[in-house]
Amino acid sequence: MKRTMRAAALGLAAWTMAGPALALDLTKKRANLPDLVLGNEEGNDFVVENREIELESGKAYRLRIVAKGRQEYKFYATEFFRNIWFNQIVIQHLEIHGSGPPDHLEFDDPGEIAIEFVTIKSGEYPWSVHGLESKGMTGKFIVK
Repeated sequence: MKRTMRAAALGLAAWTMAGPALALDLTKKRANLPDLVLGNEEGNDFVVENREIELESGKAYRLRIVAKGRQEYKFYATEFFRNIWFNQIVIQHLEIHGSGPPDHLEFDDPGEIAIEFVTIKSGEYPWSVHGLESKGMTGKFIVK
């Protein structure tokens, strides 16, 4: 019994240490998702394009979150961010790498933020633009 538990613990440790390396290999085969667009250029700051996005667990993706409206958009997807592995966040061709998820993404002006990630856990994860939920600035990520 002790030998089996020791082997399982060593296997888990090896898999954990290889996890980021495996995820990096996955990101080379990432799929580009449709842009999640907040607002539009016609003056409707509260319209949302691609409110619900479906993904598969264990796959790599790139998502561009694009602000076209003139509002300050504070994009929260807390549970989703906690249940994905971030490869990078890209803003104007500048990359941000880190070991933990961001609290939220904020747009003070029109622009885009791209996130590259691997989904880890299936589930439905809501997102919202803080303070603008009543205007319809909500949606969800569905990871199957």
